[in-house]
Amino acid sequence: MSSAAAADLARLLQETVPQAYYVGGVVRNSLLKRESTDIDLTLPPADVKPAALLLAKKLKAAVFEMDAQYGVWRLVTHQGKIQLDLTAYQGADLKADLLRRDFAFNALAYPVSARPQLVVRVQKDGNAKVLLKRLQRKHLIDYAGGLADVKNKIIRLTNPRVFQEDPLRMLRAFRCAAELGFTIAPSALKQIKRDNALISQPAGERIHEELERLFATSKAYENMALMDACGLLTALFAELAAQRTCAEVYYGKGGVLKHTLAVFKRMEYLLDHVEKAFPKYARKLAEVQTQKPLFKMAALLHDVAKPATAKMKDGRLRFFYHEQRGAHMARKILERLHYSRSDMRLICAMIGEHLRPSNLASNDFITDKGAYHFFRDLGDAAVPLLFLCWADYTSYVTDAQLRRILPHSSEPMMSLEQAKRKASVGKTLRHLQVLALLFKKYFEHPRVVRPSRLVTGRDVMDTLHLPSGPQIGEILEAVAVAQVEGKVQDRSEALAFIKALGLNKKL
Repeated sequence: MSSAAAADLARLLQETVPQAYYVGGVVRNSLLKRESTDIDLTLPPADVKPAALLLAKKLKAAVFEMDAQYGVWRLVTHQGKIQLDLTAYQGADLKADLLRRDFAFNALAYPVSARPQLVVRVQKDGNAKVLLKRLQRKHLIDYAGGLADVKNKIIRLTNPRVFQEDPLRMLRAFRCAAELGFTIAPSALKQIKRDNALISQPAGERIHEELERLFATSKAYENMALMDACGLLTALFAELAAQRTCAEVYYGKGGVLKHTLAVFKRMEYLLDHVEKAFPKYARKLAEVQTQKPLFKMAALLHDVAKPATAKMKDGRLRFFYHEQRGAHMARKILERLHYSRSDMRLICAMIGEHLRPSNLASNDFITDKGAYHFFRDLGDAAVPLLFLCWADYTSYVTDAQLRRILPHSSEPMMSLEQAKRKASVGKTLRHLQVLALLFKKYFEHPRVVRPSRLVTGRDVMDTLHLPSGPQIGEILEAVAVAQVEGKVQDRSEALAFIKALGLNKKL
């Protein structure tokens, strides 16, 4: 949207709703010189509907009543996709409305009639971001000390009932802290600790949205650790509570949950520093990084079933089939949070198969056939799974050890004996070299992991005079393996290979 069009929008707001106030995120973000994705306006209850309809007519915008109980109307402009929410005062007047909001920095208002400059930037996806400029201190309405909180980068509650009125605000506090780089006030953390059990009340899709935004930041780990200290993490994910005392003899105090958070931390580091872990393929992996929230959720839930599967065998604590059971448990959690089927499928595949690369690493050599089967079985989840495994393996070494071994992770794979001589650091390094080798095969030798189909099922049926059935697929798979092993190079060789199988050979 041009500056002239933005000025027209500001003028229309001043002419149509001069009694309204900019509130919430758009004011806070503008003070921080950050763009917002929408504009929130508050005004007297009787004015909301007529103002919304009149504005929609003038802006030629779509309009609908979003929440009849609270008097919320939403407009979305066709040009620039600007979202405006008009909300009735919650309480007797503006002051009551502001003091019922969640955090002090969100309890700020600025009169539309004060004529701030409105800047609108339309992004490549067609959606708009907005910013208010020329905000004057004398016009800012601040009953809760929010302006000082913006300056000091702190999150304080407007009143002690904030979380009882909407428990989702507990999670929102950590999301805002992560997005804005703010600190949550000790008094707010104490209130979260008192109220954390209420987090089970909000709808799953609302929790999902907050988690997605939190996980998209580079400060998710530090806020997740703080959530755990407040009891909010296990109140939100009750399935993780048993991890805290499970396998403490192996992981130390905090047990499996300590390990889970360490893997989450490493996943966050990897997603922000792919060029350090896989310098040769960082550019090709850029698209994968757009799935940060999904990868972090997989890290959080990857060992969710360890407590349920923990057993002592031959003097060792083992977790047989925890990955498969974990995938099942993760699906239940993700369904509760209203994840899409495709996202659930990806996360559960990552969790259910996260031991596969370790199994490959148990051999001194990884054959092309073994790599082919790995990528064939995992499909679109293969590369994400390698990210999860990297985070899992590196969680067992310190930051200093990781910095030391990372430059060697792309070197040829050590033998099992060589790794053994380097103790636990050697095991981690060898596992990283396994991942590097799989990435190399994936990006540099696609014939190995994604062989092109040289023949079709019809070719098999015509060549061997067979009817349609499962055997045709088995023969096609045998051809693909022969391609991977270099026994078949082209279509004529593939047809010859099929003939050599013989009409009556059992596959």
